[in-house]
Amino acid sequence: MNDYKVNQRKSLKKAEQYVEYLKSSFEGFRVVNITTDRVKDYTTKRLEEGLANATINRHLSALKRMFSLAYECTPRKVRDIPYIPMLKESNVRKGFFEYDQFMAVKEPLPNYLRSLVTLAYHTGWRKGEVPNLTWDKVDMKQRTIRLDPGETKNDEARDAYMNHELYKEMQGVLSKRKLGCPYVFHHDGEPIKKFEKAWNAACRKAGLKGKLFHDYRRTAARNMIRSGIPERVAMTITGHKTRSVFESCNIVSDQDLKEAARKQQIFIESQNGYNLVTIENSEKSKVVNLQDKMVGERRFELPTSWSRTKRATRLRYSPNR
Repeated sequence: MNDYKVNQRKSLKKAEQYVEYLKSSFEGFRVVNITTDRVKDYTTKRLEEGLANATINRHLSALKRMFSLAYECTPRKVRDIPYIPMLKESNVRKGFFEYDQFMAVKEPLPNYLRSLVTLAYHTGWRKGEVPNLTWDKVDMKQRTIRLDPGETKNDEARDAYMNHELYKEMQGVLSKRKLGCPYVFHHDGEPIKKFEKAWNAACRKAGLKGKLFHDYRRTAARNMIRSGIPERVAMTITGHKTRSVFESCNIVSDQDLKEAARKQQIFIESQNGYNLVTIENSEKSKVVNLQDKMVGERRFELPTSWSRTKRATRLRYSPNR
């Protein structure tokens, strides 16, 4: 816990919860008795209590960190670090907003939240980063928005340029700016802290119950990559520090799959012989050839790519038939 406090970790409260869980099973144990088998027993116990794999993994990660800190001490407080097996996690969310869905949720939101969600939709900034934005971080002339170190999850500064839609939205917010209030987004001059109730109500009205504010983050990452923005630049804007986490946001949507099918069809149709291998076009071509090209009795020879038996077949037609 001292390590969390010294490094000013934002997840201190969660770490305290993890420690309480661990205490209930390991408090009073000698370190040498916390073996892999003991850890597996702890995991089994938590699973029987109904805890999710991801939650249990957070507990085990805290236990791993304890051993690592003890091992790094001089002199070392532990001689060995036990193997701590982690559970498989399959709770990766794939939610994102198409543009019409974004507008459908934005419309029923209170006025003071509409511009806030617009910024999140275009930049992919986190829920904890957007509400605290102040006017001294916004440069309307240069069309930039800045987050200073300490205001982001990874404590790194971040800049974003406003596109046309976001710039127009910010102009509207600026025109209604409340004197004496430093916050860009506020509720009657007070900073916005929680808006889950308004958010859930808007999602229900839009027929999108269950959507998360964090889905904007995935959406922004996907939209940037689809529009041709280099991955490194997109990660800088959204604030993703590792490529693996960013890739989990850059997911494929149903629209992407439809577009892939459309492009595949265009490619196939551009190939030589496409009209010969589709039954529908083959039937149509027979009729056209009979009407426009056949005079008297002609032979229709099948393509040489067909089997020997079929290639040897000759179909006779007569304009009188």
